Amino acid sequence: MTKAYRHTGYGRSVRSYDHPNLFNFRDLGGYRGRDGRTVRWRRLFRSDSLSRIDPADAASFTALGVRTVIDLRRPREVARDGRVPEFAGLTYHHLHPEHAEWEDATDNDEPSDARWLANRYLDLAYGGAAAMVAAVAVIAEADNAPVVVHCVAGKDRTGVVAALTLAALGVNERDIAEDYALTAAATDRFTEHMRRVNPEMATMPARYLMSPAEAMLLFLGDLHRRHGSVRAYLLESGLSEAHLAALDAHLLEDPA
Repeated sequence: MTKAYRHTGYGRSVRSYDHPNLFNFRDLGGYRGRDGRTVRWRRLFRSDSLSRIDPADAASFTALGVRTVIDLRRPREVARDGRVPEFAGLTYHHLHPEHAEWEDATDNDEPSDARWLANRYLDLAYGGAAAMVAAVAVIAEADNAPVVVHCVAGKDRTGVVAALTLAALGVNERDIAEDYALTAAATDRFTEHMRRVNPEMATMPARYLMSPAEAMLLFLGDLHRRHGSVRAYLLESGLSEAHLAALDAHLLEDPA
């Protein structure tokens, strides 16, 4: 059975779901967006890799009525781990954002962990802009909902798509950063699992697994300084005004 926990800030619906083989699955609904409206519940979810779904997860996952999965993993990660099972009526999009390998990433100085992560997210936002925009475009189509966006840990690539979508909907940056930081609650379980299946995880730098709210605030602040707003970044990167209007129309609702 799926365990569910209520988000204390809003409390109208379930925020995080504890599927047996997924560690970081949660609903992006409930946050206050543009013009006092609220992001709809059970329309957009974020997750770690759905390749781990097995019969223990299947009933609780399919009960959510998910219609679309956006997989942001590298092709080699999909080949290594597989993809979400082919449930009836489920559409699958593999949208890999191009970005440098983190171990090859260089910075002009020795930034803090939060600044280093924010720099990696900027790499995703620019090097992987086509996939980022394509993901938001899929989310914007009402007929695709409910949508789940995932990568491996559901933290970085997924975190950037979630942040761009919520920011486009007018959600406060601090709320976006706090949602990103909720991943920390899943890190120990995810790390324990990954170290069992991939011993190389034991040598991974600690900053790779962090999700401090400051990193997301720095990243969003950079986009604002460069473009004026996240919506402007998305438009300049190829998203249409029609997609932004569609995003607002089906993901925002008047408060009860």
